[in-house]
Amino acid sequence: MPTDQTSFSSPDKFTSKETTRGICIRVSAKYSPEHSDPPRQLWRFIYTVTITNESNDQVQLISRHWVITDAANHIEEVKGLGVVGRQPTLHPGESFEYSSNCPLRTPFGTMHGTYQMVAADGNRFDATIAEFTLSGPYTLH
Repeated sequence: MPTDQTSFSSPDKFTSKETTRGICIRVSAKYSPEHSDPPRQLWRFIYTVTITNESNDQVQLISRHWVITDAANHIEEVKGLGVVGRQPTLHPGESFEYSSNCPLRTPFGTMHGTYQMVAADGNRFDATIAEFTLSGPYTLH
């Protein structure tokens, strides 16, 4: 099934942008030193997601699926309804923004995934969240 996906590769590896069927998903991530404890192998990252409906149709975010990979190649998948306890409905031109966090056992990793969306006509589709980097200070990669 063809899609109108476009991808944007930012020179800043801590951001990503992807558009699927007119749903643009932008993510920016940063290391959170105040919530991390490297001696205990805990690095925490805060990421902010902006979802913009650039299509002509109303859509609702139903669920999420994240794939988180750390530097040891340990993969964790996170699935669930909505985001931050919400299932936002976006009319054409509207945006929804939220922030969340991700703990890692290594100082470096990546995240990517999908949001499961439903259009006003009942059609469901996955909106792609392009991969972005999670990296603590002084990390070589």
